Amino acid sequence: MKSVLITLGVLISMPGMAQRCSQFSITQQSQITAACTAIPLTMQHDQQGLPYLYVANKEAGLKVYNITDIKKPKLIAAISTKSFASLHVTNLTQDGNYLYLAIGNHFNNKQASGMAIVNITDPVKPVFISYWTLANSSGGSGIVKVQGSYAYLGAMGNGLIILDITDKKKIKFVSQFVPDINYPDPKPKKSLFNARGMQVKDDLVYLCYDAGGLRIINTKDKANPVEIGRYSNPVMNGKPRAYNNIVVENDLAYIAVDYCGMEILNIKDPASISAVGWWNPYGCPTNNWFTSPVHANEIAYNKDCNLIFLSTGKSDLDIINVSDPANPVLCKEFGGPNNNMGTWGVSIYKDKVFLSYTCAIIPFASNWTGIKLLTYSNCQ
Repeated sequence: MKSVLITLGVLISMPGMAQRCSQFSITQQSQITAACTAIPLTMQHDQQGLPYLYVANKEAGLKVYNITDIKKPKLIAAISTKSFASLHVTNLTQDGNYLYLAIGNHFNNKQASGMAIVNITDPVKPVFISYWTLANSSGGSGIVKVQGSYAYLGAMGNGLIILDITDKKKIKFVSQFVPDINYPDPKPKKSLFNARGMQVKDDLVYLCYDAGGLRIINTKDKANPVEIGRYSNPVMNGKPRAYNNIVVENDLAYIAVDYCGMEILNIKDPASISAVGWWNPYGCPTNNWFTSPVHANEIAYNKDCNLIFLSTGKSDLDIINVSDPANPVLCKEFGGPNNNMGTWGVSIYKDKVFLSYTCAIIPFASNWTGIKLLTYSNCQ
């Protein structure tokens, strides 16, 4: 989704998959209402099993909710953006007892790209530790991931930034890698190339580079990252495209591609990435970015159920069965395109789904912002 608030064709339902989805159910348990001046962009359930939800609440900073009773979420703590130079919180990830916040508004290109660290040993009393920003930068941040002693910041137009977080009080810059923008289009528009979504596995970073497609970056030498693979759907040549977010499981990458749904790629050989499947419900690229009912942005994967959860803007949430990766099938939709609301983020934890809604005019209208807390069952 743009920061403005082999042809596989349209795949149809296969009888076996439809049958497996027939008993699937998803239910809203509660909601957290927000304001257009404090939009919750994304959120993550505590990864150590504690009953807390951490929210990247943009202008409102970090918020922590107690969801012991999922029907009655309670705000229990917050950290203001004043702790890190008033930079908006756009994304977050948890690693052990720490939260890592991607900071810097990426909607107006004026704020710096940066990262902050918060100690959540006691989630009721989160403690701000430190923050870092790229000097003289603008464009904000899209995502942050952590592996071991390093944080990987998707810094939008500033590319991939690797930070040493060994000493949480003294974040150290290691390297910056800005992928080539002269792919896939011969006449690129620089502002459309942004490091937005990523997954890190061992020494490889799988980076969604927005209009620049998927890039695979080898970071074994942290000071000198090297791109070793790239892919962009050739069907989209000459058309607008946006590779927004990714999950990787074994040799497959599942990628949210905005108004074009979800692509499934074989990334076993980074130098020879190939298409496996494409959930393309509205006939991309013949459909229109402004009028499409789907704008896939964030993505989550339950591998035990073979289900992908996609935040799809105007259509809220689409749940896709990927038991057969060559034939992904819509299993269930929550919300739908006619409720005048649109999503930005999605995350899952066990049987829970969290959906963040945004205020928007383009490319879809959304007149409510907040978080919906859902549960699902019968995924097999």
